[in-house]
Amino acid sequence: MKKCLLTTLISATLLAAACVSSGALADDYKIDTSGSHASIQFRIQHLGYSWLVGRFNTFDGQFSYDENQPEASKVTVNIETASVDSNHAERDKHLRSKDFLNVDKFPKASFVSRSFKDLGNGKATMIGDLTLNGVTKPVTINVENIGAGNDPWGGYRRGFVGTTMITLKDYDIETDLGPASTMVELELNVEGIRL
Repeated sequence: MKKCLLTTLISATLLAAACVSSGALADDYKIDTSGSHASIQFRIQHLGYSWLVGRFNTFDGQFSYDENQPEASKVTVNIETASVDSNHAERDKHLRSKDFLNVDKFPKASFVSRSFKDLGNGKATMIGDLTLNGVTKPVTINVENIGAGNDPWGGYRRGFVGTTMITLKDYDIETDLGPASTMVELELNVEGIRL
């Protein structure tokens, strides 16, 4: 009887340990910027008549994701603000100045996630801290799970797209661009390679 009880206890302990381990094993991914399979893009209205579109060319990051426990997902992204590119050299020079990104003083921007909520059907919301122009504020990102699978080179990849809007004044960018241009739309396209 004692031997049977001991065997049951050991089995239950091993099973519990296995469940805890499997729940904690999120896959880690490196964002594939070297292969240009990721992008950070922005757009802002110009005078209320059209959209000005640009991007940041230099950034890196990583994320963790577990299909069985998506709420444990984490993302970190680091951006070199001087890499801003709106396809116009003089405008980019202005964007790098104190009027906007102030890249000499704040050469880096970053996003660090704090929570992830799975909404089903490949949709989710992620809340995290965006640091830009020396200011850190919480933002909510709408996330869409694009897909995952093996690549032709023996690796495994997973992709998401995230979108959000920020208000320029929240990040101490006071330059008046007119009433239609107080907010910027951000889009982060991420393809990660599993480590």
